[in-house]
Amino acid sequence: MSDEVVLLQGVSLRKHYRRGVGRALIRAVDGVDVAIRVGECVALVGESGSGKTTLGRLLVRLIEPTAGRVFFERSDLNELGTAELLALRRRMQIVFQSPSRSLDPHMRVNAQVAEPLEVHFPELRREEIEGRVGAVMAEVGLTAAQMASYPHELSGGQQQRVAIARALVLSPELLVADEPASALDACTAAQIADLLERLQIERRLAILLITHDLRFAQRLSRRTAVMCRGRIVEEGLTAALCSDPAHPYTRLLLRGESSRAGASG
Repeated sequence: MSDEVVLLQGVSLRKHYRRGVGRALIRAVDGVDVAIRVGECVALVGESGSGKTTLGRLLVRLIEPTAGRVFFERSDLNELGTAELLALRRRMQIVFQSPSRSLDPHMRVNAQVAEPLEVHFPELRREEIEGRVGAVMAEVGLTAAQMASYPHELSGGQQQRVAIARALVLSPELLVADEPASALDACTAAQIADLLERLQIERRLAILLITHDLRFAQRLSRRTAVMCRGRIVEEGLTAALCSDPAHPYTRLLLRGESSRAGASG
């Protein structure tokens, strides 16, 4: 059970931009409010182009909003300078959709997991860094041999575990997991879901789970928000939302049907 303390909150978030020859206005995120409490998992569900990934990046300030504000505890992310934001990033981390693209093909994976520690804690001794890296990689289920591998020598599921370890090595309070299982087979996806569930419980980790698969969200999330065309069209407790969806788009997602009505860039 999560605490009632709000850890991360987005207020009236918008991200608009122009695209194409005609410079059409794209409302990727269009007036969204969202809150994530300490230790809870919230799923953000919608098809590709619904705006969910854009919203996730706004919430950790990887991109700047057109309008709206983001608060981490009492800190307004819009008001933070570069040094303050860097310090806060230790507490909120993101795992991207494709680990094969986010991992450096020329570095062994243990060195990549160590990198955030070297950036944020340059005073740490090499032995301390190696100890923390070894502990977190064991925590996500990687062997010593896999730790010394290059990304291309690992399976997709193992690469995703490396990406999760890299995010967790700083002991964040919030993890944004963007489509963590979309490129994996069903068995491996289930293993990643089990891993995230265990990490959430053991670390009291807040998770924003971004996924197109409402059934996958059911495995992990207490609450779910459904996005379509840059807006949240339905939200609530995941079990209730999945058993009795109110919005037609949510019903389409539950049936696994494709609806390009969800696209907004």
